[in-house]
Amino acid sequence: MKHQRRTRYVLMMLLIVFDIIATNLGFVLSYRWDLSDLLTQFRPPTLQQMVWSMVVFNLVFSLTFWANGLYRFRRGVSRVDEAYQIFRAVSIGTVVVIASNTLFPLMNIRTRTLIIGWLLACVFVFIGRIIYHHGVRIARTRGIDTRRVLIVGTGEVGQLVCRQMRRAPELGYRIIGFLSDTMVTGHRVMDELPVLGRRHRLPQVVATCQVDEVIIALSGAPYEEVLELVGLVEDESVAIKIYPDAFQLITNNAVSVGELNGLPLISLRTVPLDRRLNRSIKRAMDIVISGAALVLLSPLLLLVAVLVRFDSPGPVFFIQERVGRDGRPFKMIKYRSMRADAEKLGTWTRPGDDRRTKLGTFIRRFSIDELPQFINVLLGDMSVVGPRPEQPQYVAQFSEQIPRYMQRHREKAGITGWAQVNGLRGDTSIEERTRYDLYYVENWSPLFDLKIIVRTAYNTLRGEDNAY
Repeated sequence: MKHQRRTRYVLMMLLIVFDIIATNLGFVLSYRWDLSDLLTQFRPPTLQQMVWSMVVFNLVFSLTFWANGLYRFRRGVSRVDEAYQIFRAVSIGTVVVIASNTLFPLMNIRTRTLIIGWLLACVFVFIGRIIYHHGVRIARTRGIDTRRVLIVGTGEVGQLVCRQMRRAPELGYRIIGFLSDTMVTGHRVMDELPVLGRRHRLPQVVATCQVDEVIIALSGAPYEEVLELVGLVEDESVAIKIYPDAFQLITNNAVSVGELNGLPLISLRTVPLDRRLNRSIKRAMDIVISGAALVLLSPLLLLVAVLVRFDSPGPVFFIQERVGRDGRPFKMIKYRSMRADAEKLGTWTRPGDDRRTKLGTFIRRFSIDELPQFINVLLGDMSVVGPRPEQPQYVAQFSEQIPRYMQRHREKAGITGWAQVNGLRGDTSIEERTRYDLYYVENWSPLFDLKIIVRTAYNTLRGEDNAY
């Protein structure tokens, strides 16, 4: 434990150093840029002025970074969210420095210089953090700064948490096992991880196995039982996280707590895209993004169309009926990536699918076959971001098997979605996809859409193994 705290302290100090270097670099370059013009109008600053200015400058930005949560040690934070936090923190820090420079002009820095420095600092800090996070990911895959995790619950939810952690080894989570009241001690869950005991033995397992983090994943468990488990280890030096229970999964946190003259009341939140203004914002984003994509990518679109035509017999485009918003069918457009008779041989894609053409294997890996769907977006049948559309027969099947499945059809289908950027493509769990889709529908925001678009672009350039 002491070694881990020391490691976290070193990583935190290293991050602060990265931020200080990046921020100072941005403003120093801006100052040097304007230096020749400055010297014709003002006296050069003295050494004392420079020292005091740098002290004030770095203190202001360190405090604003800290206040904006940029030094909270969290794993798996989205780079898009971090970029927004950086922009906000550097902006606030720059405003404070501009105000301080106006009231106490130590170095006679012009406002224009500070604005240029603000832009450069945003870019440099973000680049510095990308380099830092890449190094940390490498270190974690090699056993540095890892967290020993114990999962309470071996049911569907517990195994879901385990699968998600396994998909991201760079986060440094090391699952040591499970606790369960339904499986015998020693039983192997998912053919690998052992059951270490029953739930009431949580304190002993935490102490014996030196657990850093406990995740309680008991869907539908009474809240008294969850509170009892938390109480067993609340005095231990261990982090406790609780996966949403059955009620929260049903509502996806779509509740708010208020009061009426001291009486607490719980009210269901409305879905954000039920509001006309939000729908207008999303539609405007769809038109701008899809229009720009079709114009900028037109040479690629033409090239792929020609290659598809000569790669194998059959049409260039594959047009198939899918189910969209409110259960309405529409014709979805894709580049043909399979043999012309592929649908006669089956409708569900699978790894190593021999129906794919040579070109189809490549364009599916990099999602190039999906590009014509920007036409669907312009026509209003789809959105850039939303739940992926399924064929009518699958929608009918899944709506009977999965609770609230049709709720994902409250919004337009998307070219990409929250489930897809989290690795749920191809032959993956429909239940998991539905959870992610419902979370997106009930937590939509323009920033959320932008985050998904950026992550989609990154995944596309990298190529996805499960895009078959």
